[in-house]
Amino acid sequence: MNQSFVLGMTALGAGIAALACIGGGIGTGNATGKAVESISRQPEASDKIMKALIVGGALSEATAIYGLLVALLLIILGVK
Repeated sequence: MNQSFVLGMTALGAGIAALACIGGGIGTGNATGKAVESISRQPEASDKIMKALIVGGALSEATAIYGLLVALLLIILGVK
């Protein structure tokens, strides 16, 4: 295969994998907004809401980090 074709496809794949970071940011933002809304309606349940928010945020950001890791690996390993 042509080397420039492989490098181009590697860059395209890395760009698509980096889109996971956008999804993680949107998901965390939506979850935080709903948590603030829930706490304003039921302040006595703020401890339970915050625990669920932290677990959900961690899972959301882990997905974004995995996408970033895949993008970086594609770039690093594709530039032989």
